Amino acid sequence: MDWEQARFNMVEQQIRPWDVLDLTVLGLLSVVKREDFVPAARRELALVDMEIPLSASARMWSPKLEARAVQEVALTGKERVLEIGTGSGYLAALLGKLSKQVYSVEIDPALAEQARANLAAAGIQNVTVEVGDAVRGWSKHAPYDVIVASGSYPSVPDFLFEQLAEGGRLFAIVGDEPAMTASVFTKLAGSIKQEKLFETVIAPLVNAPQPARFAF
Repeated sequence: MDWEQARFNMVEQQIRPWDVLDLTVLGLLSVVKREDFVPAARRELALVDMEIPLSASARMWSPKLEARAVQEVALTGKERVLEIGTGSGYLAALLGKLSKQVYSVEIDPALAEQARANLAAAGIQNVTVEVGDAVRGWSKHAPYDVIVASGSYPSVPDFLFEQLAEGGRLFAIVGDEPAMTASVFTKLAGSIKQEKLFETVIAPLVNAPQPARFAF
């Protein structure tokens, strides 16, 4: 397989049309090889516009969603980042390349172990993968400059804002299928500013708290 031609096609046909135009982010996709983070049995699907199953409850995002999320949190190299849900470690690797330190928390010990191996093989040294349930955040290393949730929440996760530093940014996908909205929430002077980005649908985080719902 011609991986570089496939990567070029991915960028030009999937990622640029999704408004990912930041040259640093686009260049990073050639540095961090996505195929090295995909399960061996599905490696040839690594650059295809689809989610890739990792376990019964975990999937890698599509390449365009990963790239868009990285672009929207606007990393400068100085940030301390929390990723909720490590999966294969690929998104953590992208975040790590553009930030100071990433703390990635994975609820599945087997996935966490594989992610550590993937990151080590890729030479990513500033991502720490920990095992635990970070659906309500991970206060151990708080506050964070950026938080990225790799699964959806049914409602706006207010409890995460407490773990954001002033000026910090949260990328989260909120809602119920079939209507979810990706947003960046910014903490400014004690208030939260929301920028709605696009609509999409992804699986909810394991143990995501459910809001009270009316029963008829």
